[in-house]
Amino acid sequence: MPKNLIKPTTLKGFRDYLPSSMIAREQLIETARGVFRSYGFTPIDTPALEYSEILLGKGSDETDKQMFRFTDPGNRDVAMRFDLTIPFARFTAQHLHELALPFKRYHIGTVWRAEKPQKGRYREFMQCDFDTIGSNANGADIEVLLVIHDLLESIGFSKFTVRVNNRLVLNGLLDKLGLVDSSVGILRCLDKLSKVGHDNVVKEMTEVVGTTTEQAESVLKLAALEGTSDQILAELKTMLSGNEAGEAGVEKLSELFGSATAAGIPNDRIALDLSIARGLDYYTGTIYETFLGDLPKIGSVCSGGRYDNLAGLFTSQVLPGVGASLGLDRLLAAMDELEMIDSGSTPAPVLVTVFDARRHADYLSVGRQLRQAGIGTEVFIEPKQMAKQLKYANRKGFRIALIAGEDEFEKGTWQLKNLESGEQIEVPADGLLEKVQEVLGV
Repeated sequence: MPKNLIKPTTLKGFRDYLPSSMIAREQLIETARGVFRSYGFTPIDTPALEYSEILLGKGSDETDKQMFRFTDPGNRDVAMRFDLTIPFARFTAQHLHELALPFKRYHIGTVWRAEKPQKGRYREFMQCDFDTIGSNANGADIEVLLVIHDLLESIGFSKFTVRVNNRLVLNGLLDKLGLVDSSVGILRCLDKLSKVGHDNVVKEMTEVVGTTTEQAESVLKLAALEGTSDQILAELKTMLSGNEAGEAGVEKLSELFGSATAAGIPNDRIALDLSIARGLDYYTGTIYETFLGDLPKIGSVCSGGRYDNLAGLFTSQVLPGVGASLGLDRLLAAMDELEMIDSGSTPAPVLVTVFDARRHADYLSVGRQLRQAGIGTEVFIEPKQMAKQLKYANRKGFRIALIAGEDEFEKGTWQLKNLESGEQIEVPADGLLEKVQEVLGV
């Protein structure tokens, strides 16, 4: 036995994906791609590495500390992308002359942050973004809502709610209260409302931000508005009357909810939630957060919003945009908890067993016929005891095993074993494809 073997282990904060996990990831990504493309979003990609100056100072002090940054062999100061948004800003400014505006893109890629590893949070993870750049039109904001809805529905969820807010509404209130200069601090306090409660938020707004108690209560009154979207919008219209920004926000939200209804979005899948504050110091208009009805504590699985100028640090051309990001790993964790993920570790539902080595070409031929009909099929590599081949089939999660020996070849038949029910039937060779399709439901 060789000495000094290297211990096989992954870096702290990183992980391997076994086949069953990777198949679920790829299926989710393929579904997302299909939805994005159906709306006309086009794919892009950017390098894992950027010049450090591209990324530094674009997130927060904490983000800068979490960056994987080093000097490459060419003595250049480089860093690994920590999200897909900043590279997209650089990409847009660099290739602006090649893009038709408005530009609709999606980007599914790996990012890296040297965060403290914890359950469900790793230093390497995947983001799944889509954005429309180069337009202020509210139609783009409405389309983001429709994409989020179709994403969740296509993935297989029926109980979810896209919660919507708008920065202009809060801006209008803060303007009327004389608190525009304190907006960032107020937003941070408001973001803690669900965690620390009304009284603690009022206390922090008065003691840390410097508002009066009356001002703090007015902000929280707005955040606490409840009812149907029409009822809340009616109250907002009264509260913000005479304020240009506030009235514009109400109008945009009214159009969004009206369009969602016209598009057939169920009322229970979209809600106006004025307590949503996360990211509002970054976003400038509509904001979205999506929660699962069966797992509300898992947090938002698809978030985003409108921003004023994505590429303002890289080009003088103003490029407003709106978009959202699907929380791939968070969503997979939710799907696993809800038992929505198949535990199988094969992407092919059919296994052709090999019983007679002399007929190997016939086994390969059947496998090819099924694949040409669009059915994933694996042909076992070599003849082994049938019990071992069926054990392999069950362990990997195949749904059907096809078996043929000398007797079956002489009669022109195959044995089809349904591995989910255990039922085994004899099928004529010329009707095998149709029977496999029937069992698989395709």
